[in-house]
Amino acid sequence: MLRRLSTLIAAASLAWPLAAQSRLDADIDTKIRQEENTHSKIMHTLHVLADVYGPRVTGSPSLKAAGEWAIKEMASWGFTNGHLEPWDFGHPGWVNERLTAHIVSPGKDALVAEVLAWTPGTNGVVSAQAYLLALPDRPTPEQLKSFLDGEARNVKGRIVLAGRHTAVPVNFNPPPKRRPDDQVRAQYDPDNPNAGQFGRGGRGGNQAPPPMSASEINRRVDEFLIANGARLRVNDAAREHGQIIAFNNRTYDVAKALPTVVLRNEDYGRIARILADGTPVELEFDIVNKVYPEGRTAYNTIAEIPGTVRQDEVVMLGGHLDSWHSATGATDNAIGCATMMEAARILKAIGVTPRRTIRVALWSGEEEGILGSQAYVKQHFGSFESQKPEYAKLVAYLNIDSGTGRARGASVFGPPAAATIVRAALAPFADLGIAGAVATTSRTVGGTDSTAFNNAGLAGIGFSQDPIEYNTHTHHTNLDTYERIVEDDVKASAIEIAATLYQLAMRDEMLPRLPPADMPPPPKPTTGQ
Repeated sequence: MLRRLSTLIAAASLAWPLAAQSRLDADIDTKIRQEENTHSKIMHTLHVLADVYGPRVTGSPSLKAAGEWAIKEMASWGFTNGHLEPWDFGHPGWVNERLTAHIVSPGKDALVAEVLAWTPGTNGVVSAQAYLLALPDRPTPEQLKSFLDGEARNVKGRIVLAGRHTAVPVNFNPPPKRRPDDQVRAQYDPDNPNAGQFGRGGRGGNQAPPPMSASEINRRVDEFLIANGARLRVNDAAREHGQIIAFNNRTYDVAKALPTVVLRNEDYGRIARILADGTPVELEFDIVNKVYPEGRTAYNTIAEIPGTVRQDEVVMLGGHLDSWHSATGATDNAIGCATMMEAARILKAIGVTPRRTIRVALWSGEEEGILGSQAYVKQHFGSFESQKPEYAKLVAYLNIDSGTGRARGASVFGPPAAATIVRAALAPFADLGIAGAVATTSRTVGGTDSTAFNNAGLAGIGFSQDPIEYNTHTHHTNLDTYERIVEDDVKASAIEIAATLYQLAMRDEMLPRLPPADMPPPPKPTTGQ
């Protein structure tokens, strides 16, 4: 009898962990808050990703190193299956290693500039007279050709300012750093017929599209400058207060562009005004750029907390780890990666053993067109129209990618019932500013990585945030640094997302999906210059 009783007790003890997982922890929200408020690692994670490994351009050694560090860090938290998952970027990696810029005549001063990605270096110091190439406004191809033909002799041997100076007016009504609570509540009110439509804005105006796209004009100007012996190209940043956004040579081929910099608007204007006086200006640049052929293979960073009774079902969360090169990519999007890593870490730290597998994904190639996440979705899940076996096993993918502002609401691809479940998970955190969730059925890829999942007909969950300084100062600019992070806001976001993650990983049912009859068709591919 004693042996039988002992056997029964032993069997019950083995079954207890699985039985416990069938019930949600009533105190989970309190535990999540306590862990983040007393043992947060989010700012340390941000520091390493931004300060140590930033900038993190797709295909660059620093991006790969950041992913490798993240895997080791998550392993130290108890995550498993950490690995870099390759995908075909198709372009070499590129890094700017050095840039100095000066005006040397008629005065002497340092200039503030950023290099355009995937352009060549100067192979030493370049000093030359500046020339302002006053490009025509909205030209036709014929008009642009005629203009450039007439300028050929003026650019040889010169450092060319490509375009007129942009006068940036003083903004007397800067946008607020936080969104009004009533506006956010209206946006995420399921009973509001216009829910989800707030703050999107329109293109504005009825001006006809230009005869040539900006990228086509840039391509032709590049070809012209190379063919006619210019030394270096300078673009106007055209933004206030020294902000610079420097994207890339769209060909990704350093042989098809001159060394190119984006100069802060204040410096560009100074040079343009001196030239307008008829006074020669001499400029000096030293640019060292390096190309990495191995960058043609890029990597997404993956790590997991394995599930128990439903291990093959997966809840994903993440953000993009790649950044532009003008700063350290703190608000775009090291902090998003740190937030999602932190949300999963919180659950591990408080002893949650999820029923479903939790998978963290840090994407690359987002800045070049949401490429890394699209490659992952295609490889693992396929699409609604061409499903792979894993398609049926993904519960949802949670994404954050709009800077340091606290999360205010979520958009959920799927039926209203899916948004209702997410809304219920977020409801206990109204004091942190979160307003709820609404459903979307848009399959358009654009803006951020959750749309790669939406495009496939999967439940992408994108969190919206308070703007703080994101759109006005830090998004893609040389000001995107650690100093611009609001710690209380990002900790609040981690708490809210951890709670949502818990509910999706533990609830009995998968998140509802759109019935096949209600699935909208994928958008038609667009073509452009």
